[in-house]
Amino acid sequence: MNTTATSSADEAQREIAEEFAYFSEWSERYQYLIDLGRQLPPFPDEYRSEAWRVHGCQSMVWLVPGGDAARMHFAAASDSAIVSGLIALVLRVYSGRPAAEIVATEPDFIQAIGLAKHLSPTRSNGLAAMLAKLKSYAAAATDGKE
Repeated sequence: MNTTATSSADEAQREIAEEFAYFSEWSERYQYLIDLGRQLPPFPDEYRSEAWRVHGCQSMVWLVPGGDAARMHFAAASDSAIVSGLIALVLRVYSGRPAAEIVATEPDFIQAIGLAKHLSPTRSNGLAAMLAKLKSYAAAATDGKE
């Protein structure tokens, strides 16, 4: 589950789809998602502020960008177990990548693992808001590169 071992965002998405294919029941997939969320690195309290909050999410979500256009990193956290799992998946696909790759990568894993039809409308909206915010940070980094 280490993003540095994965050479591209597309490869990370394939790995996620393969992992979720092991589970036949959606209850098992939700449990796996919750387990992934529990493995997120600690999130500094000073980032749990309005400045880093992702609006459009029913639960509280904070997303902090770092790095530059050559390699962006993201830290994120949520007060929801399932949303934390979604964050873990998003970070696997997008964190540690060049900003241009982040902007160009569609979140195909959402459809591939069946999340699209199993998330509530509010969680789907929140996931879309988180992805939009992440991509806007990456777009800003590509605009600002030398």
